[in-house]
Formats: sequence, C-alpha cells, structure tokens
Amino acid sequence: MDYTGRKTRGDSEPRYVISVAARMLDVQTHTLRYYEKIGIIEPRRSTGNIRLYSEQDIDLLRRVKTLIDDMGVNLAGVEVILRLLQRLNEMQGELEKAREDLANSKER
Repeated sequence: MDYTGRKTRGDSEPRYVISVAARMLDVQTHTLRYYEKIGIIEPRRSTGNIRLYSEQDIDLLRRVKTLIDDMGVNLAGVEVILRLLQRLNEMQGELEKAREDLANSKER
C-alpha cells in the first residue's frame, strides 16, 4: 500500500535490508515483519527473497512509529488513518486532474 503520497522514483527504489531499516527506525526486526504480516508495509524482495525497504517505506514506517509512540494510536487506528491518508491523496490527484481538464477545455 502506498500511504505516503507522491514521491520521486528514487524514493521508491528498494535499498535497505531489514536489519538496517530496523536500526534506522529504532525498532526490532520482528516489529517490521509483523507490520508486513498485518499489511501495513509491503517491502520488495530481492531474488534471494530478502526484504528490501525503500525511502518511501522508511517514511511510512516513521509515520506509523509516530502515531503509535507519540500519539498513542493502536495498530487498528493506524490502519484506519493510513487508509484515510491514502484516499485523501487519491482524491487530491483526481482534483488536480479535473483542474487540468477544466483548464484545457477553457483553452479550446
């Protein structure tokens, strides 16, 4: 799932193995595996089936960690919030497309 909004292509390139990602986020590797199991994150896999996390994944996990640690939101709440953010980003994209279409129709 892409809960993080628009990012550049380089941000989506997988580059961190699970141990490095866990260290960056100050969490245990089993926490990242659990987040994957419940569908919060979906890291890419190498040809050897090693989990690889992108900058987008790290940003998403930081957001999750903030919601849980700083705001006291439970995992069910995190999932709801992330789904709402994803829908908000989709609607923003639709709005931008509609504005472009309107601008193009006015030019004709």
